[in-house]
Amino acid sequence: MKKRSAGFWIAFALVLLVMLALLELCKNTLWGFALTALAAAIFVLLHGAAEVKGKRALCWLGLLALFAGILFLTRPPVKSVPALEGKESAPSQVVVTQKGKVQGVLSADGAVEVFTGIPYARPPVGELRWREPQEPEAWSGTLVCDRFAPMSQQPTNSALYSSLAQIIGYHDYEIRLDDNYIPPVSEDALYLNVWKPAGEVGGLPVYVFIHGGSLQTGQPWYADYSGMGLAREGVIVVNMGYRLGVFGYLADEELIAESPNGTTGNYGLLDQIKALEWVRDNIAAFGGDPDNVTLGGESAGAAAVSVLCSSPLARGLFRRVILESSTVASVEPPHSFRSLDEALESGRALKERYGVTSIAELRALPAEKLTGEADTQHHMTVDGYALVETPYESYRRGVHNEEAILHGYNSAESAPFVMFSQASMKNYEERVRRYFGDDADEVLAIYPAATDAEAKAYWAEIYGAIFFDYPHYCLNRLAAENGVPVWEYYFSKENGRLGPWHSGEEVYCYGNIPAGSMLYDDRDRELSAQMLRYWANFAATGDPNGAGLPEWEENVGSDRLMGFGDETEMIEEREHALFAVLDNMQGF
Repeated sequence: MKKRSAGFWIAFALVLLVMLALLELCKNTLWGFALTALAAAIFVLLHGAAEVKGKRALCWLGLLALFAGILFLTRPPVKSVPALEGKESAPSQVVVTQKGKVQGVLSADGAVEVFTGIPYARPPVGELRWREPQEPEAWSGTLVCDRFAPMSQQPTNSALYSSLAQIIGYHDYEIRLDDNYIPPVSEDALYLNVWKPAGEVGGLPVYVFIHGGSLQTGQPWYADYSGMGLAREGVIVVNMGYRLGVFGYLADEELIAESPNGTTGNYGLLDQIKALEWVRDNIAAFGGDPDNVTLGGESAGAAAVSVLCSSPLARGLFRRVILESSTVASVEPPHSFRSLDEALESGRALKERYGVTSIAELRALPAEKLTGEADTQHHMTVDGYALVETPYESYRRGVHNEEAILHGYNSAESAPFVMFSQASMKNYEERVRRYFGDDADEVLAIYPAATDAEAKAYWAEIYGAIFFDYPHYCLNRLAAENGVPVWEYYFSKENGRLGPWHSGEEVYCYGNIPAGSMLYDDRDRELSAQMLRYWANFAATGDPNGAGLPEWEENVGSDRLMGFGDETEMIEEREHALFAVLDNMQGF
C-alpha cells in the first residue's frame, strides 16, 4: 500500500468535515454519522490499495456517491416536539378540564408545569375545512400532554435552509444530539398549551399569546416566547395553533351561504376566539382567573389582537391587551387585513387557478396542494360577523373590548423585510415617490439622503414606520381618545443575536434568554428581567409599573415612550414628522 501525501490527508479531512457538517445541518439521524464514518474508513483502505491514478479518482467519486445515498437514507424523521427539552421529564399533576383529564410534565427545577397539545376544537379537516371551529369531543382516561401538536398547515423550508437561517440570521445555532427530526405539519392543529406555576394555585392572572408569522407560518413552541418565564413570575400562559394561510383566510360566497353565521374569510380568527372561550371555561382548573385574562401577540399575532379588540365575538373574553410590533388600527391597515369584496375576489381567483368551480372540489384537494397559496390568502376580513367594521371605525365610535393597552415596536423592524431589497441613491427617491406620491417631497425633506448609506438607512426607517411604527401611533391616539390607559415602548437593544429586528424583543419580555448564551451581556439580562416584570405586572393588574422598576409613564399625549435599550428610560417619539405625512395621506 503506497503511502499517501499530506495533500491527500488534508483533502480527505476537508471532505469529511463538509459531509459531517451537512449531516448536522440537514438534521440527519445518528445512523448517518455512523455510516459516513464507516464509508470514510472503507474509502481510505480502497484508496490506499489503488495503484493507478484513475482508480483513486473513482474512489473519490464512490465516496461522494455513497455519501449522497447516506444523506437520503438517513434523512430526519417527522416527530412531534417535546414539551420540555432534555431528558425525560417527571409528570405533572392531573387537571380535569370540561372534556376530560390532562397530565403534562414538570420542569427540571420543579417550578413550572407544562401541558401541551390540549384540543380546543375538532380537527378542521374534510367537511370541516373552512367551517367555524367546532367543539372538541370528550375523551376517557387521562390525556398525556407532553408533546406539542403539529404546526398548522403551512409552507415549510428544508432542514438545511432552516439551519443556515439560524446561523446567518440568529447567530445561535447549536450542535445537538436530540434534534435530529422534523416537526410535523397538519391541518389537524387546533390545540393549545398551558404553562402554570407548579402545585396547587388559584386566582392567578392569565396571559393568552397569539404567535406571529404573517398569518402564513409559525408555531406555538418557539423558545423565545415560551411561557416558562412568565409562569415563574406567577402568570399562567396559554398559546395555541390556529389555521393559517389559505386554510385560515379563504373567502367564498358558497362558504357564506353554508355558514350558519353567514361568515367567511376569518377561520384563523375564529380559532383564536374559540381558544379564548376554552380559557374562559377551563383555566380555573389550572389555577387561573378567567376574569383576569390579558391577550397578547407579536407581529401578525398582534394584528389579530388588534382585530379582536373590535370583534363583538371576543367581548368579555379578555380585559387587557399587549401588542408587539403590529396593529391594524390605522385608517388603512398596511398588512394582514382586507375588505370582504377584496377577499371574495381573491377567493374567486384561487378557484380559477385550480380549475374548480365549487368548495366541495376545493375540499377534496389534498392540503399539500393548497399550502402554496398561503401568500395569497392571509388577511383578516370585515365579514360582518367576527368583524363588522375596521378597528379604526370601531375606536372612532368608542367601541372596543379592552380596558388597558401595552404596545410598542422595535428600532429595526424592517431589517428582515428589506434585507434583499435595500435602497441606494439609484432607487431611493423613486421608491419614496412611488409610495408617497404628492407627499413625496415632504418625506424627502425629512429624510434627505446624500449617500448610499443614508439612502439605505432612511428607506429602512421609512419602511418600518409605514408597516409597524405608524399603526402603533394610530392605536395610541385612538386609545387615549377613548380613555383607555395606554403604555407604549420602543425597543432598541443590540445584542449578538437578533438585536432590535422584528421579533427581537420577545426573548427579553418573556424572560427566555438562555442562561449560558454568550450572545447576551449583563445589560441584556438586566433588561430582560425588567421587561418580564413589566409584562407580568400588566397581566396581573393592568399597570406595568411595580417596585424596583423605572417608572413607565402612560403615553397620554402619544409622544412619550418607554425606551428599552442601553438604558430603561422614558424617551420622546422620534418620527412625528413622518407620521404627520401619513396622517394626511390616510385622513386620520
